[in-house]
Amino acid sequence: MAYSSLARCVKDLEETGQLVRIDQELDPVLEIAAVQRRVFAAKGPALLFTRVRGCRFPMLANLFGSRERLAFIFRHDLAAVKELFAAAAQGGRFFAHPLQALGRLSRLFWPLLHMLPRNLPPQSAPVLKESCEASDLPQLVSWPGDGGPFITLPIVYSEDPLAPGFAHANLGMYRIQMRGQDYAEDEMGLHYQIHRGLGVHHAQALACGRALPVHIYVGGPPALTLAAIMPLPEGVSELRFAGLLGGQGVAVTRLASAQLPVLAEADFCLMGHIGPVSKPEGPFGDHLGYYSKAHPFPVFYVERITHRPNAIWPFTTVGRPPQEDTVFGDFIHELTAPLLPRVFPGVAEVHAVDAAGVHPLLLALGYERYTPYEARRKPRELLTEALHLLGTSQTALAKYLLIAAHEDAPALSCRDVAGFLRHMLERSDFARDLHFLTPANTDTLDYTGQALHEGSKLIWTCAGDARRRLATELSGLPDLPQGFSKPALAMSGVLIVQGPKHTLPQAEPDPALSGLADRLGASALAETCPLVVVVDDSAFTAANLANFLWVTFTRSDPAQDTYGFRARTIAKQWQCSAPLLIDARQKAWHAPELVEDPEVARRVESLAAPGGPLAGLF
Repeated sequence: MAYSSLARCVKDLEETGQLVRIDQELDPVLEIAAVQRRVFAAKGPALLFTRVRGCRFPMLANLFGSRERLAFIFRHDLAAVKELFAAAAQGGRFFAHPLQALGRLSRLFWPLLHMLPRNLPPQSAPVLKESCEASDLPQLVSWPGDGGPFITLPIVYSEDPLAPGFAHANLGMYRIQMRGQDYAEDEMGLHYQIHRGLGVHHAQALACGRALPVHIYVGGPPALTLAAIMPLPEGVSELRFAGLLGGQGVAVTRLASAQLPVLAEADFCLMGHIGPVSKPEGPFGDHLGYYSKAHPFPVFYVERITHRPNAIWPFTTVGRPPQEDTVFGDFIHELTAPLLPRVFPGVAEVHAVDAAGVHPLLLALGYERYTPYEARRKPRELLTEALHLLGTSQTALAKYLLIAAHEDAPALSCRDVAGFLRHMLERSDFARDLHFLTPANTDTLDYTGQALHEGSKLIWTCAGDARRRLATELSGLPDLPQGFSKPALAMSGVLIVQGPKHTLPQAEPDPALSGLADRLGASALAETCPLVVVVDDSAFTAANLANFLWVTFTRSDPAQDTYGFRARTIAKQWQCSAPLLIDARQKAWHAPELVEDPEVARRVESLAAPGGPLAGLF
């Protein structure tokens, strides 16, 4: 049967050898996070830290650290979820109105019934049994520059102030800063990124002139955690999805003293509200591999904290991909792939590239059917599909959207990132295929644009036959302008050049890069290396595909950092001839890169030496 609580899941994992207890006392400030990252990288087990310095609660890490473990945790009901998603892709709207589907999908009667919450009396709710203070909770600090301790796997529940109830509730995952800055004892920072459901509820509450009740849960049945990060359409209930995936309706109860229902099987519940007041939140080492800087975000006022007996505190650590959230992303892609053509008509496949930080780079394959009678196929329908992708759901946060015609290479997949990029570079016409959107809403965590939440986007389309052969070795390179050196190929057709340190003010074009584009464009290399990336360290960037993707797409803003040979603007469309050049050097306004504390790293690694308490884990 499915897990009704986190403790049952932990027990099952330990009995099957998929979880290890760590009884060595470790500090939640930097040490525990450093251990978790290393064990994840080593493809190790889930970890239960039983002696957390300064805290009585055990901490659970790496619970979702491998696809195999995710499949094991959700093995009882995963097949039903996939079947229901496949049926929904064919026209059903089962999440909005689950009971309407019973006649057509009788074999899914029980899974659909599990989408309905189960009501418990307050005295039976484990999460209400005991109480504590915020200072009693684990104070996790993941990176040296973090502004304080954070809750990294919170399950944040809110309801539509104008239509309260489960049907319009939002279950999301938004990081919580527990201390630091100028927070009072009953205050925490609630960081919700742009384009999130909680923001809609908060805006409605502010428009009504009242505070928004919010409950923050930690722990509970694993299905709750996964439901909180699922990119479900607005108006679709994450609680119903959690019941479906967890094999039983989510247990809820109500208190006369609380405006929101309580998720009864959670390990911790922080009850409170957010209002119009904001305070600086951050910095925080985030999943792009850099620090999110401190910015004003809503203050969460803590009214009461309850927890179940023997409560467990799950957490994760994020940083440069891949990390544990990478596994989440792959799992979500597998579940939602059947729905893609229904949500985005004409789109065959999408892939948010984890190595590039997810939102900075989105690859897509679409159908090009608008003008099949044209002798030379051009991207037409692809542009419509791209605009749809940038206007709906989490794909709207993409910065670089590369979309190719599926008909040109039916066997091509977006998951083959190197193959996809080669396909694009062989066919692209930079006088036709580049479409900039600026200014535009961007990912809250991306600092390459001109302001928080604001930057540019590039739609890069391609359709038709190959027009060039890509270089597989470096030859025919002209003398580089002064300040540029150490050329290297990152992959076929992609030239990496090390440039001088960037020192110009924000949004000011660099004439040296225009000169480099002109020098390369006049050489034989122009067509064989149609993409040139200028970086701070060419050897690091060209060392492997992951480095190239991370540096190029997390350190550039399309409108500010794109150059090209014979660049011109015609009818307000920016065009160029090959090569296209991207400036991916670090700029003064970018966020700093994450680097571990060397002393903490040495200490943790010494514990993994032969005979040490962490031996064999990494």
